Amino acid sequence: MLKKLERNAPCWCGSGKKYKQCHADFDEKILRFQMRGAEVPSRKLIKSKRDIEGIKKSAVINMACLDEVGKRIHAGMNTLEIDEIINEVTYGMGGIPADLNYQGFPKSVCTSINEEVCHGIPARDKVLKDGDIINVDCSTILDGYFSDSSRMFMIGEVSEEKQRLVRVTKECVEEGLKKVIPWTLMGEMSDAVHQHALKNGYSVVREIGGHGCGNAFHEDPWVSYVAEKDTGMLMVPGMVFTIEPMVNMGGDEIYEDKKNGWTIYTRDGKPSAQWEIEVLVTETGHEVLCW
Repeated sequence: MLKKLERNAPCWCGSGKKYKQCHADFDEKILRFQMRGAEVPSRKLIKSKRDIEGIKKSAVINMACLDEVGKRIHAGMNTLEIDEIINEVTYGMGGIPADLNYQGFPKSVCTSINEEVCHGIPARDKVLKDGDIINVDCSTILDGYFSDSSRMFMIGEVSEEKQRLVRVTKECVEEGLKKVIPWTLMGEMSDAVHQHALKNGYSVVREIGGHGCGNAFHEDPWVSYVAEKDTGMLMVPGMVFTIEPMVNMGGDEIYEDKKNGWTIYTRDGKPSAQWEIEVLVTETGHEVLCW
């Protein structure tokens, strides 16, 4: 339950306003949902205006990294060269790669090719070939604020099958985004993502999802993209989280590379695609902070 504050006390959000003039009505609304059994966010998950501005500045670097990768990626380059681009842009703009050394991850970006679902490790011997699809997942720290997004890139002449997977996966994110509406449950977004994938003959990875982000790399809530309607955490203004479904051309079963302990593959060896955006819930809907 939310800790009760005196109405004339300073608001918990740090705005400097009295509680009754700031978040008192907001807290009452959350409490009503909680009393009806809904999972609700803690106060620490609600971003202040200062937090949001910090995340946006971090996102400028993150998106610049992916823009630069888009300009330079090509068949014949190895994925370690992508890591070098990320470092060049991130450090050049005053940021820090959030991936580097995160829980032991050895590089500054994740590069996942074809049947690699996520957490692909850049390496000199991983060379991009004509017809490959690759997800480049980039995360940035600036002044203690975190941004996170990923994009798909198609190398040379890509089959129609793979092109369709990449396109539909992006559509899944867009369908989910439409359902990011304040004072509704996150399951509405998850179900929209899942149903669009299923309608197109694809599956969505169940074990790995999105996350809150902003003041830390990975915050609550854990975000599923196969959850049902009327489930999940209540989405309220000030929450920031990622929409990043991993959509498989074949089945949803996956496995982890036992040698490196990071890279995830589709069990059936069929391609997987992922797009990731970082989203703020607003009073009237949503704002995409990083893409």
